[in-house]
Amino acid sequence: MSTIAHGPHFQFETEALAAGALRVAGVDEVGRGPLAGPVTAAAVILDPERIPEGLNDSKALTAKRRAALHDAIVEVAEISVAHASVEEIDEINILRAAQLAMTRALESLSRPPCLALVDGNLLPRDMPCEGHAIVKGDAVCLSISAASIVAKIRRDRLMWDLAQQYPGYGWETNAGYGSKSHMAALENLGVTPHHRRSFKPVHNILYQEKNVTD
Repeated sequence: MSTIAHGPHFQFETEALAAGALRVAGVDEVGRGPLAGPVTAAAVILDPERIPEGLNDSKALTAKRRAALHDAIVEVAEISVAHASVEEIDEINILRAAQLAMTRALESLSRPPCLALVDGNLLPRDMPCEGHAIVKGDAVCLSISAASIVAKIRRDRLMWDLAQQYPGYGWETNAGYGSKSHMAALENLGVTPHHRRSFKPVHNILYQEKNVTD
């Protein structure tokens, strides 16, 4: 009986390629939990002959290692990054917005993949190809690990840019998550156009402000 190596492996991709798939993409999203900013997804098609060493779930990597691996992935793989906006998150809910970002990432690849390996237990709607959902995929599937790294780096950079436009919320370090300093800034500086109004802490502050002005 064969054993699966500890950590992410290429078995899902190898089996799909052996069954006739020509292009297998890993897909992951980042940013479901923050109070501000879009949700970001990446789709990555790895070259089986040129897989960067050390790929893992982005959360298991240091910031420095994550950045180095991002650059290594971009150099040897086909990647696509897409977002769902704060407005879309508030309109259709964060779960559906995350799935929308993943579908957009797949659609933005140069050619549709034959199969998408998707992190989680749900497949996005309207995918341009067949899909296979893998629970904790970023920790067991190399293509999804690569997608998790690309999505994390790209969203962090986007939040850093937004932090320059809206200083004081700490987005350059908290990436929009509800850290203590971010919550204090929300109370003191108020809600920005990049805050998710459907998220309870933001909604509550807007409600308080409305009651004060009424």
